[in-house]
Amino acid sequence: MNVLGVLLMSAAMIMPMAVATDAQVDYREWRSAAEFAQGRSEGLTRAPAGQGLVIGSPAGTEGGYEFARWTSPRHATRFGATQVVASWNALTPPGTWLQVDLRGPRTGWYAMGRWASGDTDIRRTSVPGQSDEHGRVDVDTFVAAQGQPLRDVQLRVTLYRSAGSTATPTLLMAGAMASAVPDAFTVPASAPGPARGVELPVPRYSQNVHEGGESLCSPTSTEMVVEYWGRGPTPEDLAGIDPSHPDRSVEYAAAHTYDLDYDGDGNWPFNTAYAATFGLRGHITRLRSLTELETYIARGVPVITSQSFREEELDGAEYGTAGHIMVVVGFTAEGDVIANDPASPSNEAVRHVYPRAQFETIWLRTKRYDADGSVADGPGGIVYVIEP
Repeated sequence: MNVLGVLLMSAAMIMPMAVATDAQVDYREWRSAAEFAQGRSEGLTRAPAGQGLVIGSPAGTEGGYEFARWTSPRHATRFGATQVVASWNALTPPGTWLQVDLRGPRTGWYAMGRWASGDTDIRRTSVPGQSDEHGRVDVDTFVAAQGQPLRDVQLRVTLYRSAGSTATPTLLMAGAMASAVPDAFTVPASAPGPARGVELPVPRYSQNVHEGGESLCSPTSTEMVVEYWGRGPTPEDLAGIDPSHPDRSVEYAAAHTYDLDYDGDGNWPFNTAYAATFGLRGHITRLRSLTELETYIARGVPVITSQSFREEELDGAEYGTAGHIMVVVGFTAEGDVIANDPASPSNEAVRHVYPRAQFETIWLRTKRYDADGSVADGPGGIVYVIEP
C-alpha cells in the first residue's frame, strides 16, 4: 500500500487500543498562538509568519546574550509522575540558542537542555550534576526521588541571541511527557491491530557503514524518518562532509544531534528537535502496546522505538544491546513487527521482521536481566514521533 493510501484509511478501521502495560502517560504540548497565550511571555512576541514566538524587546542580558522567556502554565498530571521528558521544536539561526527548564510543584528549575541546531554559538548539551531531595536529571529525563512523584509540571524556555543582534530564535513548540511506569520484567502480548499487512516505504540506512557507527543508532533512525517525509539536509548543508563518506545525511544528523556532556547522539529530545528544523513536528512520549503503535503506522507515520535485550531475546537480531533505537515501519499480516534496524551490516540488510511478542517485551518492559543475572532498566515504551 502506498503512503497516500495509508493516509486515506478510514478512521473506522482504527481498532480500540489493547493495553499491554498499565503505564500511566500524560503528554502535554503548547504549539498554537492560543496555547502559548496560556503561558507567561517576557520579552517575546508572535513570529511575523504567525507561527511560534520570537524575541521582541529582550527581557534582559546575560553573558553577552540578550534573552526573552516563555513559561508555561502548570499542567496537572492525572497521577503522580515518576519521570518527565521535555520536548521542543525551534529554529535557531546563527547567533541564537535556547534553554529548556522544567519544575514540579515544590521543586526548583531543572535544566533539560541547552540547544541550538548548529554549533557556531554554543555546543548543544545536557546539563550534568542536577540532583536534590526531589529528584535528579539523567541526561534528558527528570527522575523523581522515591516517594516524591510530581503532580504537576511546568516548562520554561529561554531564547537567547547575541547582544545587539536582530536575529532571533523561534520557539515553535514546547512539550512535556510525564509518566509513571511500573516495574515489569515481562508484558503480555497485544493482539494485532489496524496495521496488519501495512509496510511504509521508509528509507533504509545502516549505522554500521560509518566510522564510529556503533553509537549512531539514534540519528540514523531519525534521518530515516526525516527522509521518509521528503525532508532532510540540502546539498549545501552536506558540502562540508567528505563526499567519499557513505550516506552523508546520516553523518549530518549525527553532527546535529550530538550532546556535548553525554558525548553521544542518543539524547531523545535533541533528535526530535533536529527533525523539527526541517518543518516537521517531533516529540518524545511513551506508548503502552504495539496495538497502540499500529494506529500510527495505519495513518502513515513510522515510529522510532527504544529497546534493550540479550541476543537470545530477539530472534533474527543476532546481537544484544543495553540500549538501541530502531524504526518500526510496518507489520506483517500475522502482526509481527517490520523494523528498519540500523544495527545491520549494510543498507540492504536493514529491514527485519521481529516476532511480535518478543519485540513488545523488549520495548515495553522497565526491568530486565543482563547476561550476568544482574537487573538493569528497560525502556518502558519510549518512542520518537515525527510527522508533518
